[in-house]
Amino acid sequence: MRTLPQLSLSAAFILGLLSTTTFAQNSGWMPDITQKQTYTLHRATSKEGTGGNADYRGVGPGETRTVLDVDGPGLLSHLWFTISDPEPYHLKRIVLRIYWDGEATPSVEAPIGDFFGLGTGDYIAWQSELLSVGNNRALNSFFPMPYAKHARITVTNEGKFTASSLYYNIEYRSDTRPLPPYTYYFHAQYRQASPNHGWTGEWYGNADPLVNLKRNPNGDENYIWFEAKGEGHFLGVTMSILQNQDGWWGEGNDMFFIDEAPLPAIAGTGAEDYFLGAWDFGSPFSFQLYGAPVVGKEEAGSRSSVYRFHLDSPIPFTKSMRATIEHGHANHRSDNYSSVAYWYQSEPHLAFPPLPPVDERVPTLHIVGGPGNTSPTGQPTTPNR
Repeated sequence: MRTLPQLSLSAAFILGLLSTTTFAQNSGWMPDITQKQTYTLHRATSKEGTGGNADYRGVGPGETRTVLDVDGPGLLSHLWFTISDPEPYHLKRIVLRIYWDGEATPSVEAPIGDFFGLGTGDYIAWQSELLSVGNNRALNSFFPMPYAKHARITVTNEGKFTASSLYYNIEYRSDTRPLPPYTYYFHAQYRQASPNHGWTGEWYGNADPLVNLKRNPNGDENYIWFEAKGEGHFLGVTMSILQNQDGWWGEGNDMFFIDEAPLPAIAGTGAEDYFLGAWDFGSPFSFQLYGAPVVGKEEAGSRSSVYRFHLDSPIPFTKSMRATIEHGHANHRSDNYSSVAYWYQSEPHLAFPPLPPVDERVPTLHIVGGPGNTSPTGQPTTPNR
């Protein structure tokens, strides 16, 4: 293995992502622990300032708490949070934002649960190379996040109850040397469609000829994971599904549109195939780069959660990128999707779409027609937890 002692960790990380050998031996961004480290490690924490044991902070309704505010150059190496909040779906109501180098709008914006792969709004233990949730409700991120001048992290409570206990430990490295040229910045963007509106409600199953004979070569009306302009590479996505209809939700194909091309440069064969499972997943699983930590029954009201990280081959773009997936074959289904896309790019970044209002982020069944979707009132309902 070729070592890179003359480069900072962020440069080694970028080169490592492009090297299968580097990833296989040290996961792409880990420092060479046999060599002297040039950075200084710090921790921003919720610890009690006088040395007592009340090592948490409260976050009231409508309050924004800054949990990190540091100058660079540096790199965030680890985020850890745990929360005590009595409000249902507080994982959807508390918002995490990260700002680089004094920018006015965040490069990371997502409900805190979704950022850590908990898009169903419930706590579920799972693990991967970059994100994990440990027993009991321990939220961890290991995405390397370099910054040249400044880093700021905020947590905003958009709920109606006080989050009485927010614990956090954030490890970051400072270095006297500037970031290397062409260092990409970490970005993460939340999106949702509640519901995705399918093109028909008049189908009896996914094998209906009305559905199977439909074509969608251009990705029209696909669910969008993210859109970016500039130069960078896509690293992965976490996604959760609340089914409004019976049957298998994952008949849709992934499609990646790169550098303004009208047709997808990469297109798949089905959702479970993109997330590296098979045959409707069958049972929950989570591995380093892919998984389905939640696998629901194939019926209205069920929930599923999936993820994939392209650490083996990040998907590059030089002008723009749009990452999408169909919701059912050729977008015939009308289930609810929520997701967070993770990528690295040069700044400035394309403005994010506005975060949906807090009440619209809470999982809600919708009356859309199709198998298993009827209601005597015709009104949407919030499923039981």
